[in-house]
Amino acid sequence: MKLEHIAIWVTDLENMKAFYQKYFNVHCGDLYHNVQTGFSSYFLAFEQGARIELTNKKHLSDRIAESLGYTHIAIAVGDEKAVDEMTRKFVQDGFPLLSGPRITGDGYYEAVIQDPEGNLIELTTN
Repeated sequence: MKLEHIAIWVTDLENMKAFYQKYFNVHCGDLYHNVQTGFSSYFLAFEQGARIELTNKKHLSDRIAESLGYTHIAIAVGDEKAVDEMTRKFVQDGFPLLSGPRITGDGYYEAVIQDPEGNLIELTTN
């Protein structure tokens, strides 16, 4: 078994797509849009591993709006130097650094930043 993809409810599909393309060099598939339901999504593919599906619905219900995002996603970006470099880039570009870079209690070297909608991303080593 393997993780195939995670789906994230977002309010601004285009902005979130651009964010992941810029910082994680993902390949973006075509926009999927269901006219009847108002649902739209993009699949974002990394060089290897699981994909991210950014999802939006024209009229988000209160139940969906309350569950926007996810707890966090960990993205392996290389070695400790790569974590440090990406962390600096995010901070320079005005994204909040919530913790790190540091070695966590369970042995990960990571930094935690927020994407444009406040979702947590752990930048970690391979």
